[in-house]
Amino acid sequence: MAKKLCTIGYEGAALDGFLSALGRARISLVIDVRAVAVSRRKGFSKTALTAALAANGIDYLHLRDLGDPKPGREAAREGRMADFRRIYRAHLSKVAARVALAEASEAATQHAACLLCYEAEPNGCHRSIVAAELARNAAFAINHLHPDASQAGASI
Repeated sequence: MAKKLCTIGYEGAALDGFLSALGRARISLVIDVRAVAVSRRKGFSKTALTAALAANGIDYLHLRDLGDPKPGREAAREGRMADFRRIYRAHLSKVAARVALAEASEAATQHAACLLCYEAEPNGCHRSIVAAELARNAAFAINHLHPDASQAGASI
């Protein structure tokens, strides 16, 4: 049986709803795949997020080399999804990204892990590409989580 690997985006979420979703899924490690782990959303920048996760018994690992490079982010924002995917797949072929993928795979094998990025919908986010790559190499079953809507805050 394949080990579960989750993904989650925090777009439109409040920290409480995000943590609730992780708790329900029994996540013990969040793997942050943002290139830059800062956010205008309260509680989602690296330091604050690490503390909130730790208070809930969840470890944090930031793998910035799995972040979407700026041209990929721009293509996605402009709705050029084929370009976004092409750019990100090329990024994954780089040595630093391959090393980070191996680290993510090892960590996800040892923990109930969840890949974190911003976008609410996994199909529009590079975390789905990362998850698919990890599943292909280590036979993970992918489960996309969504923060509790009942606890979502207004967008910032």
